[in-house]
Amino acid sequence: MDMRRIVGDNVKRARLAAGLTQEELSDRSGFSQQYLSGLEQGKRNPTIVSIYELAQALGVSHESLIVQA
Repeated sequence: MDMRRIVGDNVKRARLAAGLTQEELSDRSGFSQQYLSGLEQGKRNPTIVSIYELAQALGVSHESLIVQA
């Protein structure tokens, strides 16, 4: 599976588990809702810094965002 898709699926899973909308995650993380949408669709290529910052905003480990479920 494509790494972009893995990260996108994991971000979406963590966001939904936290009960957040993309807009709410945008507010917490500082990333635009458009960026988050593209990321969850596997269309963005996040940096390790982006993954770390998203993990912090979601309250999960950064490792959990890069591991295939």
